[in-house]
Amino acid sequence: MPKTDIYFDHVSSTPVHPDLITMFSQYTSLHYANSDALHDLGTRIDAMQNKSRESLAQLLGVLSEELYFTSGATESNNTLIKGIAFAYQHKSKHIITSKVEHSSVSASFLWLEQFCGFEVSWLEVDQDGRVTLEEVSKVLRPDTSLVSIMYVNNEVGTIMPIDAIADYIHQNSRALFHVDLVQAVAKVPFSLAKIDAASLSAHKIHGFKGSGLIYKRKNIVCESLIHGGQQEHGLRGGTQNAVTNILWAKTLRLALEEYQAHHLDVKNMNDYLRQELSKMDSIIINSPTKDVSAYILNFSCLSISSEVLLNFFNQEHIYVSAQSTCSSKTKTYSKTLSAMGVSQERLNGSIRIGLSSMNTLEECVQFISTLQEGLKKYGNPR
Repeated sequence: MPKTDIYFDHVSSTPVHPDLITMFSQYTSLHYANSDALHDLGTRIDAMQNKSRESLAQLLGVLSEELYFTSGATESNNTLIKGIAFAYQHKSKHIITSKVEHSSVSASFLWLEQFCGFEVSWLEVDQDGRVTLEEVSKVLRPDTSLVSIMYVNNEVGTIMPIDAIADYIHQNSRALFHVDLVQAVAKVPFSLAKIDAASLSAHKIHGFKGSGLIYKRKNIVCESLIHGGQQEHGLRGGTQNAVTNILWAKTLRLALEEYQAHHLDVKNMNDYLRQELSKMDSIIINSPTKDVSAYILNFSCLSISSEVLLNFFNQEHIYVSAQSTCSSKTKTYSKTLSAMGVSQERLNGSIRIGLSSMNTLEECVQFISTLQEGLKKYGNPR
């Protein structure tokens, strides 16, 4: 009898909600016109997109004109970081980010540093992978133009002290504060009240791939990176993916409802996994115990490499990852764990579990049982 798949990689991507699949199929056949067309079919689709934008604004507690549809968080991060940096470079070219950001953020800062003459300060993190206020205070200057720090780390689940950092930035500089919200939305309580700009992704919350969102406070200038069209108030040229834009509001509403209904279930699964993993001599849990997302659990096996463990789990139809998926094919170690100062032994054997409300405690029990089998089969005594 074939084994049932156990999907523990929801940090990388999530299955699309069944309601959205049904609506997508219906809308794609009905709403195929260009939303910029002046005929009735086009204006109808444009109105539906704007209604989605208004609903999103209500859910997020912002103004509808502060939201822009994109192809995903990678585009949102690139647009906001580069666009804001360029817009305010006449005031300052000093910008700040941390050493544990998603590659779309760190690569944007590195490009600005290497090719555009910006001065980048790279924030260190503590042993929990957390950016501290003390570290920010060391590098923030009155003329700093941009700071970008993620809300929840995508490798170990650490929740950053975003509100405290935002207060400090705004009290001690004129810098704008950008936050990558991808792993926070519908997974931890969050607010945009003190944030100047933010990036969101639909496929991390049971929406469609190729569907992202930008939040940008209305008085902030951001240079366009994609020219050639009037779409999204001129910030992002190109024919819009109207159906996924229309479905964005329902995606977020469903995800927030799911969080309210099942967050405790996810926490219980995380607690069970932590409890069982801590009983194993060759396992060290890398995710912190406090101020951490229940949807991410990172651990290291000291007796088996990540590659061997991933292959073993894959053969057993259990799907996990070893680091950020956007960096998984580069053959490099987790930059978050590296920044946390963990040993080479822990870097060699790191595994990331990405939970969701679609998982069950029974799956967690099966995961622990399978891991124990793998340790017996491949593990070397410590």
